[in-house]
Amino acid sequence: MKKIKKIVVIGMGHMGKWFARELAKNHDVVVYDRNAKLMKELGKLKKLRSLEELAAFQPELLFNSVSIQNTIEAFRKAAPYLPNACIIADITSVKDRLAEYYQTCGFPFISLHPMFGPRFANMNKIKGENIIFIKESDARAINFFKQFIRPYSLRTWDLSFLEHDEMMAYSLSLPFAATIAFSACIKGQEVPGTTFSRHMQIAQRLLLEDDNLLTEILFNPHSLKRLDTICTNMEFLKHIIRARDREEIAKLLARLRRNIQPHVC
Repeated sequence: MKKIKKIVVIGMGHMGKWFARELAKNHDVVVYDRNAKLMKELGKLKKLRSLEELAAFQPELLFNSVSIQNTIEAFRKAAPYLPNACIIADITSVKDRLAEYYQTCGFPFISLHPMFGPRFANMNKIKGENIIFIKESDARAINFFKQFIRPYSLRTWDLSFLEHDEMMAYSLSLPFAATIAFSACIKGQEVPGTTFSRHMQIAQRLLLEDDNLLTEILFNPHSLKRLDTICTNMEFLKHIIRARDREEIAKLLARLRRNIQPHVC
């Protein structure tokens, strides 16, 4: 099996920069971002001035890490300059539209989701963090990336497109919605309390994320089911509090403790 050597990474956000720098240690990597300021911050990495230059570089892998709402557009703009056998890759947090695109694009593909975002993980110490591989992806590409991540000791998950988006509604939309509810109740004043301050730290980090990323995750088609679960449980909690039902609150707390026992990854 021919080894992948020539790689282009487009989109120089936090994750794009990390993958570009790590891949460049053992591969011929060039990078591109339409933001000239970001391109200047990339040091010694080789840079493309335009996507048209892909035709001369002839990449074997195009790694697309642009913002989630622009991923398909970026693929379409790059496509005319790619060799037919070039593998295309994405790292989006919601996959439903990508699944449709890959069915007709004509390129072999791999869809990944690194679950060690820069707001909540130390990008220099990612041992034990998680990465998802979409099972419908090209076998050669999966093998390439599993070899690439081996030194980082990441925990790998193999999911279908549908399984991925259902899990993200549970893994991302659910805590995001809970944090948004907490943030919506904040009045700005300083208050004592370790629990409050820890929730505040989570909220502050989450709300540093790009609006488009948060929007796309919340607009996951499976998010509403998780929101319904939150609303149902909050209504039940309100019922218990109104009734001052000590027996029912004890049952609820016992159930909650059972719920959280097996977690967290």
